[in-house]
Amino acid sequence: MVAAFLWLSDPTPGSLAAGLPVSFLGLALRAWAAGHLEKNATLTESGPYAWVRNPLYLGTLTAAAGFGLASRRWELGALLAAVFLLIYLPVVELEEEYLAKLFPAFPDYARRVNKLLPRPPGRGPAKRFRLSLYRHNREYEAGLAFLLGVALLVWKALSQA
Repeated sequence: MVAAFLWLSDPTPGSLAAGLPVSFLGLALRAWAAGHLEKNATLTESGPYAWVRNPLYLGTLTAAAGFGLASRRWELGALLAAVFLLIYLPVVELEEEYLAKLFPAFPDYARRVNKLLPRPPGRGPAKRFRLSLYRHNREYEAGLAFLLGVALLVWKALSQA
């Protein structure tokens, strides 16, 4: 994916201005989710998990879509869509099967909260974002990857100007 992105992308200042904010929103969603997620310890229903069951995947999809938009290449958008459909969606299914076995409350949660399409929550747990969870879940790595992607796109846009 990275090689295809580097090879095919054809960014301009305008495409960067359109796509990078979308990518940043995806990254922000992932960060918010990571600050609520206690993997395998509790069923997370707070923060973005009150809106959508898989905010990390939705954040990844949003960030990828923004990078695709910034790249100005429909081929990259098609590749990103194929990866999401063929790899991420089956992984989401497997993870949800695992969560249903691990947490007896998961089926009720799944009935109340959509898998990938956010909707306003009812009343959910009032837990706050925890920076310690963000760090524990190593979400800063996604931030570093985002910065690298931005740097590569900006470099490519400037070298073509």
